[in-house]
Amino acid sequence: MSTEDINPSCTDIDALTVEEIFAVLNAEDATVATAVRAAGMDICQAIEDAIRTLSCGGRLFYAGAGTSGRLGVLDASEMPPTFSVGSDMIQAIIAGGPAAITTSVEGAEDDEQAGVRAIADLKSGDMLIGITASGTTPFVLAALKEARRRGIKGWLLSCNDVSCDFVDGTIVVATGPEVVSGSTRLKAGTATKMVLNMISTITMIRLGRVYNGYMVDVVPSNAKLRRRALRIVQELTGCSSNRARELLETDQVTGNAKTAILMQLRGVGYQQATEMLRRAGGGLRRALELPVIGGEN
Repeated sequence: MSTEDINPSCTDIDALTVEEIFAVLNAEDATVATAVRAAGMDICQAIEDAIRTLSCGGRLFYAGAGTSGRLGVLDASEMPPTFSVGSDMIQAIIAGGPAAITTSVEGAEDDEQAGVRAIADLKSGDMLIGITASGTTPFVLAALKEARRRGIKGWLLSCNDVSCDFVDGTIVVATGPEVVSGSTRLKAGTATKMVLNMISTITMIRLGRVYNGYMVDVVPSNAKLRRRALRIVQELTGCSSNRARELLETDQVTGNAKTAILMQLRGVGYQQATEMLRRAGGGLRRALELPVIGGEN
């Protein structure tokens, strides 16, 4: 496996100065984006599957062990506050359970039966992305095999050139040998984070959770996010800060920037705005193009 090989640029790394080691790491990290780009076609196919899955009411799951599992947890946990989706829409499964998020659970990645049990709650309309830098993690592969047996769509994300006959597709991001041989929290971890960012973010964009580059479904759950929601409403509508605050503080709106924007730009009240968004499938761009039907309730 290339991720386990010795990197020829790093054989004397322990004899280098801090500045020299920094230069080596920086040069190696610079290759990651190129490796991700090379896997672009497969990444886009996986995203299309994710969009179809979520559009039809299914859920997206990540499954991984160690660093790979933690990266899945990170990506999934950021979806509700960023895009105002339910916590069940994109979920993460990590070998060893919640304790493994912060502490190494020895042997968890080798437990095939745990991998099978971990996806017991998945349904036929869901989608599973197995994340394993090596491409050989038993927990992850067992979960994907069980998914195939139950008719659940499955994808494998790896940083080694592997192929499996029990998945619908494979994303191979060939990051090559690490600066520290086998330490896949480095280039492989960076590549995995980039790919998961792309999968979840592009999926959310296509599902109407972004408008003109703005995070219009942001959940204003703290001071920083309330300021962000206020700025988004102001910049997209051109209204004053007082008017934006008035819209966001309307009891019925409860700080939803997307609804506030629609109310301001189309001159409608809360009931009409929410109905227009419903008719548009939640997409602000589509909602803005709809005719206003009837008066305000």
